[in-house]
Amino acid sequence: MFRFFTQKHWLLWSWFGSAIILSSLWIQVKIDVKINEWFGQFYDMIQKALGAPNSITIEEYWASLLSFIILAAMYVGVAVVVSFFTSHYLFRWRTAMVEWYHSVYDKARKIEGAAQRVQEDTIKFSRIMESLGTSLIEALMILIEFMPILFGLSVGIPIFFFGDWDYGLIVGALIWSVGGTIFLIILGLILRLVGIEYDLQKKEAAYRKILVIAEDDGTIRPKTIEELFDGVRNIHFLSYTRYLYFNIGRIAYLQANVLSAYVFLAPAIVAGAVTLGVMQQIIRAFGRVEGSMQYILKAWPTIIELASVYKRLREFESKIIQEELVDKRA
Repeated sequence: MFRFFTQKHWLLWSWFGSAIILSSLWIQVKIDVKINEWFGQFYDMIQKALGAPNSITIEEYWASLLSFIILAAMYVGVAVVVSFFTSHYLFRWRTAMVEWYHSVYDKARKIEGAAQRVQEDTIKFSRIMESLGTSLIEALMILIEFMPILFGLSVGIPIFFFGDWDYGLIVGALIWSVGGTIFLIILGLILRLVGIEYDLQKKEAAYRKILVIAEDDGTIRPKTIEELFDGVRNIHFLSYTRYLYFNIGRIAYLQANVLSAYVFLAPAIVAGAVTLGVMQQIIRAFGRVEGSMQYILKAWPTIIELASVYKRLREFESKIIQEELVDKRA
């Protein structure tokens, strides 16, 4: 799966392409920081205008909106280019994978579900990596950039439970985010979600294979096909039930998450210790830090799918290597 980073003719795409993606994501995060600063300045201006009529001019108001439009346009432009380049980058990664599968397909074709592994699982792997990989890197960069900002904004204001402790907001975000993530990981392990996804794909592969054979072989008909589809139905229904339990915990936590920043800021807001602009900056920075810490929580269903795809491809590659060893001994 990772020959893309070791084969000579892919080194330019794999390593130089990775550097381009990382640099572009860093630029996006930097723009996001500027947007966060804009929110603080804008809401302070709004508070000033509402508190004292005509204390700002209409020109200042439009200029402030224009500055946001410029920042937003820059962010959109970079995001679109990164997305386009990342799609090409990951297709090259998929190509590197299938090139090897093609070169050993005389052995791979003997393995159950070989066609599905080479065609379906490789495209799933690249698509999941596109969304999951880039968002993981971006989440880490956001933490690096926004944690110092959050710390600077929260110094000297009272925080619920932590009082005047300077690190109260950061520790609060950490406890809330990591605690929720650990809870959902444990729940996912108890419900065996990765195993269910893996079993589901095996059942689907067996069902599809018999359908393909039945296209050419008239003796393969309803009984065998329906038996296989019964297995597909049962594993799908089981997965729906497991995800029902998982989503109860996940969605309830995410809904409670909406109020978390306001809960921690309650003493500061009631005491009037922050302006509207500073409050907006803190809430937005808190949300960015919290969201990055909750990366695993929010991406958990996709992580489960990636783990299942990785497990199937790793198993497939291991069997190919075993076939090669058998041939060499023969």
